[in-house]
Amino acid sequence: MALSAAIILAAGEGTRMRSSIPKVLHTFAGSTFLRRVMRSVAGLHPDRTAIVVRYQADTVSQAALSYDSDAIIVRQDEIPGTGRAVQCALTELARDGGIEGSVLIAASDMPLLDTATLRTLMDYHESSHDSATLLTANLDDPTGYGRIIRGADGDVLRIVEQKDANSNELAVHEVNTSVYVFDATVLRKAVAGLDSSNAQGEFYLTDAVEAASAYGSVGAVVAPDPLAVEGVNDRVQLSVLFREHNARVCERWMREGVTILDPATTWIEDDVRLNRDCTILPGSFLQGGTVVASGAVVGPYTTLIDAVVDENAVVERSRVEGTHIGASATIGPWTYLRSGNQLGEGSKAGAFVEMKKAHVGRGSKVPHLSYIGDADLGERTNVGGGTITANYDGVHKNHTTIGSDVHVGAGNLFVGPVEVGDDVTTGAGSVVRHDVPDGSMAYSENTQHIVEGWKPAWER
Repeated sequence: MALSAAIILAAGEGTRMRSSIPKVLHTFAGSTFLRRVMRSVAGLHPDRTAIVVRYQADTVSQAALSYDSDAIIVRQDEIPGTGRAVQCALTELARDGGIEGSVLIAASDMPLLDTATLRTLMDYHESSHDSATLLTANLDDPTGYGRIIRGADGDVLRIVEQKDANSNELAVHEVNTSVYVFDATVLRKAVAGLDSSNAQGEFYLTDAVEAASAYGSVGAVVAPDPLAVEGVNDRVQLSVLFREHNARVCERWMREGVTILDPATTWIEDDVRLNRDCTILPGSFLQGGTVVASGAVVGPYTTLIDAVVDENAVVERSRVEGTHIGASATIGPWTYLRSGNQLGEGSKAGAFVEMKKAHVGRGSKVPHLSYIGDADLGERTNVGGGTITANYDGVHKNHTTIGSDVHVGAGNLFVGPVEVGDDVTTGAGSVVRHDVPDGSMAYSENTQHIVEGWKPAWER
């Protein structure tokens, strides 16, 4: 399959989103609309890919180039419309050596557009030898979409936008998805004569379909899955589409052996990987590159972001970011693990514990009410409640090292940089400012004073 060029339309503001963020940069299941469409188009291996930008052009351009550094950025001028966007793209591609053969055009507001659907379109176009081929969908409710008007032979005669359609045309349920393949020569001729004599006052790319019929037949292939070509125009549509997509994602994982007790309250992004016999409890959000191993239990009410949870670990009512949780470890409830943590096998980060860049050895436990940041804990060490590693001196982040088989008393404060050896015991309420050798006890004397009969001033 030879694809000379792909043109991705990303110029629109998306006013119905009512957002300061360009519509194409809104996220869906972990990636922006634009990135998802670019990734699907890239699966066809086009010789060149042009991204047409206009609204917040610099922001959208920067995002597009971060997804594909070889993408050609095309800036649409002040003349509105998808037809004008394609005209600008063809002009830019001509400067870049011109194009011959097939040209794919896709809108960037279809977050579920996938390579398989695009390949179906390309295969049909090449086998039919049409001058242009449209990707269409049959919808129960076609409101808002341009209608496909076919002739008696089944060829496409034209696309009529809803605002320009008569009652008979509005009754048609086959709609345009804004995904097309044109022969490059036909496309150049078809867009050359576009004008803005329509309800919107724009250069419609849909008018180029009717113009293309003068150079050969125009075909259409119905998308196998209407969800794959559903566009997003506002946040209500985004919510509905995401819910439908997430239901499919949960079903797929369940059929692969994952227990999900309540798919309606479980949200799983596309890059998450779950292994057979893990369990996801209600109210859980799994995001980014999260991986959950067999036997692990996540939830309820847990957020995992780029987290790795090993076999038989339990993560309950917690937020975990960029952390590797070892086998049979116990996390939560109400635990916050920030990025950079490594928790060993059988370790524990208990209730109201916060960690950041902490390495916790096998079998070591931080049961509750503690902050462990920029610290290494050895194996089989127990940290008493209310303990803090004071890692920030106002300028620098300092490191704390606590060895293996250490018993840390309640309410300890470790002022980094400081190193505590193996087999150490620290007394309750200790402030540890200096290194402690192996096999020692460290404590801070804190004299207790009693004032009998004391009352606050306002009670005297």
